[in-house]
Amino acid sequence: MEISEFKHKIIEEVKFHEVDMMSICNNAVYLNYYEDARIRYLQEIKKKYQFTEVLEGDNYFITAYNDCNYLEPAFFDEVLNVYTKINYIKNTSFGFKHLVENDRTKRIIAEGTGVYVYIKLSTKQKQQLPQEFYEAVQDFEKDLKIIKE
Repeated sequence: MEISEFKHKIIEEVKFHEVDMMSICNNAVYLNYYEDARIRYLQEIKKKYQFTEVLEGDNYFITAYNDCNYLEPAFFDEVLNVYTKINYIKNTSFGFKHLVENDRTKRIIAEGTGVYVYIKLSTKQKQQLPQEFYEAVQDFEKDLKIIKE
């Protein structure tokens, strides 16, 4: 996947408490970067498309799956660009793709995926994604894959 396919980006700076004795960013920290990126992505499209149900009251998302392919290390004080996109939506879940780029070298240092499930907080049960979510993400991403089961 190419960076040009991503419309959303956040910037992370590798902090001292995120590195080991060799100043290398700990592998688990990338999952935090992905989570930051996903939340910001959802907040931004919610604001842009004026959702009424998503991320409010009893309606929320939980992470069902994460993975990360580490290509190169990140070091203390480096600036990282975390690119994020939703690449598919199902009935009650959707998938993210992530690329992490070293801002100085412009090299991709990690890539990953994640799956979110739409739930009712009160019951912890999955629920159907609202139509407005499908429409907003499809408008934002343009090349979105919708999988109706």
